[in-house]
Amino acid sequence: MHLHTPGQVQTRECIEAVIRFAFEEGLFLMADEVYQDNVYAEGSQFHSFKKVLTEMGPPYATQQELASFHSVSKGYMGECGFRGGYVEVVNMDAEVQKQMAKLMSVRLCPPVPGQALMGMVVSPPTPSEPSFKQFQAERQEVLAELAAKAKLTEQVFNEAPGIRCNPVQGAMYSFPQIQLPLKAVQRAQDLGLAPDMFFCLCLLEETGICVVPGSGFGQQEGTYHFRMTILPPMEKLRVLLEKLRHFHAKFTHEYS
Repeated sequence: MHLHTPGQVQTRECIEAVIRFAFEEGLFLMADEVYQDNVYAEGSQFHSFKKVLTEMGPPYATQQELASFHSVSKGYMGECGFRGGYVEVVNMDAEVQKQMAKLMSVRLCPPVPGQALMGMVVSPPTPSEPSFKQFQAERQEVLAELAAKAKLTEQVFNEAPGIRCNPVQGAMYSFPQIQLPLKAVQRAQDLGLAPDMFFCLCLLEETGICVVPGSGFGQQEGTYHFRMTILPPMEKLRVLLEKLRHFHAKFTHEYS
């Protein structure tokens, strides 16, 4: 079981429910935790699947198989070009773990800079080190800017008729729901496309803005979404959001 919810932060109760479900169904749980530093919403916080699993006690803590993933490509560091990361496994069968180690050992290893960067991510400066204050300040600056962009994205989309965006609680993406006219849905079906894919292709062709249709994420039947990153610089993000809002209004008018 792999969980990825664009822009939402799972509560501890939700994580416990997922663990119980995986245990009851005999599922291997894979927790993508690369966005653990990107939590913006007040009252939300990151909960480690491993920590929750441990605190739930037996039989979950002693039997539920879990793999937790982290990376240098996301979070406050966002060093996408280095491709460094790790996986920690819990309660994996010893023979299976041997085979996994064998498979990993015969693959090409990541480049040295990526490995060095991963080492710094898992061992950041401590309060006694001279770089600690600068590290904390720079980290906070990056996260504060992301939080501001998350808020702006939610605000601009929710001011637009026909677009509804939940608060971007964390990570680096928004997942707004869009209303599409019936004629647009019918046109998409004529072309053999999902309606939100048709919208996204038209958006790309006319504005150059590339977003991902919600149909690729298993959205609720009869609803339409797209996923968009909040990573562009603030001044570019404002322009992008306005262009997107204007395009949706134009698209709606054309197919009404």
